[in-house]
Amino acid sequence: MSGVSESFPAIGPVSASAERLLGDAGMRAWVVDSPGPITSRPLTFVRKAIPTPGADELLVQVSVCAVCRTDLHLAEGDLTPRAPGVTPGHEVVGRVVGTGADVSGYQIGDRVGIAWLRQTCGLCRYCRTGSENLCPASRYTGWDADGGYAEFGVIRADFAYRLPDGYSDAELAPLLCAGIIGFRALRRAALPPGGRLGIYGFGASAHLAAQVALVEGATVHVLTRSAQARALATELGATSVGDASDAPPEPLDAAILFAPVGTLVPVALQALDRGGTLAIAGIYLTDIPALNYERHLFQERNLRSVTANTRGDGTDFLAFAAEHPLTVHTTEYPLAGADQALRDLAADRVNGAAVLRVG
Repeated sequence: MSGVSESFPAIGPVSASAERLLGDAGMRAWVVDSPGPITSRPLTFVRKAIPTPGADELLVQVSVCAVCRTDLHLAEGDLTPRAPGVTPGHEVVGRVVGTGADVSGYQIGDRVGIAWLRQTCGLCRYCRTGSENLCPASRYTGWDADGGYAEFGVIRADFAYRLPDGYSDAELAPLLCAGIIGFRALRRAALPPGGRLGIYGFGASAHLAAQVALVEGATVHVLTRSAQARALATELGATSVGDASDAPPEPLDAAILFAPVGTLVPVALQALDRGGTLAIAGIYLTDIPALNYERHLFQERNLRSVTANTRGDGTDFLAFAAEHPLTVHTTEYPLAGADQALRDLAADRVNGAAVLRVG
């Protein structure tokens, strides 16, 4: 539970810099005011109260927040905001500047990550069996509660991530959603060892998932409409690149659809070999056209969705990133440029991941 306050109650340690800031006019933040086309400027830049951490929460001073396509869907109304005037952003890297009274294991100054999944019930059958991403009571950063397009944020300590060394804050931020979701999507695609993987769309998540697959010995074929993204895929080691509507040069054992384009579902299914699996990685997808059973699904081709992630996915992926250094391509914007970053993302002008420099 999080409230907001103009001053910080004495419920736990607070850094000296936070003490000075917590009594001022508040923090700078973006809010989703009136969802609509990104060209209509649905986000508003405001000052709002700095959040007060609950007893089990960390107060984090935000250093950077990556920009996710989910933020764009929220701003444009494809996802209905679940809180009025919510602040987007769920790929947050920052420093702990305050802790609730019940928090242990974190110190002032620790670098931590705040990701999409921020709360589950812990009691339902999904939580009890390792599928907390399916918890009916799950809540999400930047959708149900304020996220990282702001100077401060709060997170329950047991949902915060400890981050690997060897990466800058800007490089770490995209790992916290783009990286984790790409990692889960790759596992959902059931790619066999040394298998042939097709990737449709090549943005922030795809360029990280491709690197994981390549480290694990896969052959990777990238299909995307962006010439700039095709160049990045080649640079990272893809065996082939082509337009999103092209057929790959060989049948695929697995494919991941990152582009939120339903018309690519039959295209990707038709590219699968017998027994292959297509995983759809996004939270939003335009309508899927009618499928032909024989061409698209027969011979035991599989179609799977990906719904958020578990904390286990996050810790496993960050451990992988610590052991296998990843190349994270970022384009930086100031916090005040978040609306421009979203416009560039919508127009496919971002190569890799857009990142807001906040602190």
